[in-house]
Amino acid sequence: MTYHWDFSAVWFNFPELLEGLLGTLKVTAASLALGLPLGLAVALLRLQRWRLPAAIAIGFIAVFRTTPPLVQLFWIFYALPIVADIKLDPFGAAVIALSLQSAAFFAEVFRGGIVSVERGLWEAGRAIGMRYPALLRRIILPIAIKRMMPAFLERLIELMKTTSLVSAIAYADLLYSAMVLSARTFRPLEIFTTVALMYFVVLFGISLATRAVEARLARSG
Repeated sequence: MTYHWDFSAVWFNFPELLEGLLGTLKVTAASLALGLPLGLAVALLRLQRWRLPAAIAIGFIAVFRTTPPLVQLFWIFYALPIVADIKLDPFGAAVIALSLQSAAFFAEVFRGGIVSVERGLWEAGRAIGMRYPALLRRIILPIAIKRMMPAFLERLIELMKTTSLVSAIAYADLLYSAMVLSARTFRPLEIFTTVALMYFVVLFGISLATRAVEARLARSG
């Protein structure tokens, strides 16, 4: 039996797929914008000498790195309204779930970058009277972020791939749009092939940018 490919359904409904791609990019950008500062805050707690803040950060990282993101998404969307009477739309639930998970991964990236900075730089900053916040902002973080940039970009790729799970709570991302169109046109092979190519183009572009950043950082030392 030979399958007859027909991409006309894709062509006539391509604007809908583009809207889904826009939805994917929106939830990715929002999750990244919230996950980065939260990850930095968790990393700083993790590095505290006081046991309680460090224990809270360790627990947060452990929970959100070791539980499946789909379970986290379902819990926030379906369970949170029951246990805390907080109702979220699919976009809000998706952003919160992905931001928390990303923050757990970013926290470890931040922590690794911060502890990699030479101890002499810490001591030099303290010697000239810099307090901890100023020392982090002016000396430590600029060096650490330069070292962490490749890991950040790799995590961005993983984050965008993870956004495909938000279709499970009916958020109109690229995968959800593809499922709706395939059910309506009875052309799932053509539609999901096109969706795979769309993901490839975007993620391959990010991957090329990652390699370019890594090469530039290597040249600059």
